[in-house]
Amino acid sequence: MAKVETSGLLVGLDIGTHSIKAVLGELLDDGEINVLGVGNHIVKGMDKGGVNDLNLVSDALKRAIEQMELMADCRVSSAILGISGRHIGCQNEHGMVPINHNEVTQDDIVNVIHAARSVPISADRRILHVLPQEYSIDVQENVKNPLGMSGVRMEANVHIITCADDMAKNFIKCTDRCGIQIDSTVFSALASSHAVLTEDEKELGVCLVDIGAGTVDITIYADACVRYSAVIPIGGNQITNDIAKIFRTPLNHAEQIKISQACALKDLVSMEETINVPSVGGREDRSMSRHTLAEVIEPRFHEILELVYEHIKDSGLVEQVAAGVVLTGGTSKMPGALELAESIFNLPVRVGKPMHIKGLTDYVNDPTYAQVIGLLHYGKLESIENTTPLKNTEEGFFQRIKAWFKGEF
Repeated sequence: MAKVETSGLLVGLDIGTHSIKAVLGELLDDGEINVLGVGNHIVKGMDKGGVNDLNLVSDALKRAIEQMELMADCRVSSAILGISGRHIGCQNEHGMVPINHNEVTQDDIVNVIHAARSVPISADRRILHVLPQEYSIDVQENVKNPLGMSGVRMEANVHIITCADDMAKNFIKCTDRCGIQIDSTVFSALASSHAVLTEDEKELGVCLVDIGAGTVDITIYADACVRYSAVIPIGGNQITNDIAKIFRTPLNHAEQIKISQACALKDLVSMEETINVPSVGGREDRSMSRHTLAEVIEPRFHEILELVYEHIKDSGLVEQVAAGVVLTGGTSKMPGALELAESIFNLPVRVGKPMHIKGLTDYVNDPTYAQVIGLLHYGKLESIENTTPLKNTEEGFFQRIKAWFKGEF
């Protein structure tokens, strides 16, 4: 059956350090995502979330998209792209404007957000998101929705997420080579939060930790708003490299050992268990203790989680993370990761999988797919905003709202 061009679908692209994931879904009437196609291909040419070989990344991206299109039996031309890397930055800013007619209008909200984001940003950086936190009207603080309220002066606090402009352009070059237009560029951890966090967790206060192959992405919510974001340029690949060097095995075999045999906590592994370790240079395979493998992995995993905890402490939000920590991403699946994290954070910890999805759930009901499924949820929210009828839309309010979310206003 020939592929046909299909509109009204959502496509997410997760260009990770280890693999590229492409997922196609449709928005159902009940608000859930129906997954129709999935593509997943190992990638070379990525380092800690950044592109270092356009040809290799473009080829892997093309293969992942083709897998997705073949499964869904359709052709796509646009997508939502996740972006991460050590170049991601965040800052909380404040803006203030007078209320023009003693009652807050949609224009007043747009203006105060614009005032908050009008901070000096380096010419080599791009604003990804401007996320409102709360508003104040005269002496009334912590207003969530100021529309229609009376007052003279309105203030707003926002969370701004930026990235290196050249880094974003390199990702766009890869998608352009595959004939894919990018509708939105989304910070990876923000996307993952849409897929794995509940509204109760966001309200109570929660820290999302997305542990990928090359980076660890962090987003902290409190009072249902993003308060802090960060990227640590270290991830699961460090564990793979340790296994390869210490056990003297090729990297591809070290990765397989990590996936199938690794444990983040040596106390959970029996001393009697053994594993088969391939050698380099055609030498015979060796039998090694799985407990020894855990002894190699635990210090590195402990180091990664300690770096995360330092960020949580530096954010000043430790006391506000009442719902604890949610681990997601491929490395979070490792046995013992949850127990080790609880001992370090001294907080409740769970592993997050994508929620509110239907269709090909056997493929994507996995922490590895948190980001790419989150991109579909992000696209769903944009779609709802663009199709919801509102009064007083002649000023293009929602188009302007969408613009400052993308940093274009």
